[in-house]
Amino acid sequence: MHAAAMRIECHLPDSDSLKDKRKVIRPFVEGLRRLASLSVSEVDLHDTWQRSVFGVAIVAPDAPELERLIDRVRRYVDDQLEMSVVDVKVTYLEAPDG
Repeated sequence: MHAAAMRIECHLPDSDSLKDKRKVIRPFVEGLRRLASLSVSEVDLHDTWQRSVFGVAIVAPDAPELERLIDRVRRYVDDQLEMSVVDVKVTYLEAPDG
């Protein structure tokens, strides 16, 4: 089993309220979840209108599949018209020796 955690920070330039922000991020999160049965959550900047940080957990049976899923998430995020990517960090989770 191979796993990674992604931290995705986005800018939502057209958001003028928290209600506007929710209208943008709800379909974004749902789309990510449908992409590959990923675990997704807004993890920071909850009260900021034009910024959001998402956490994405990805699990795959092998390293090539994990990389394919990470690339798929990045392409999905880059294709969003209502938000722009500020930063993406990927942390690979290693299995303990044993």
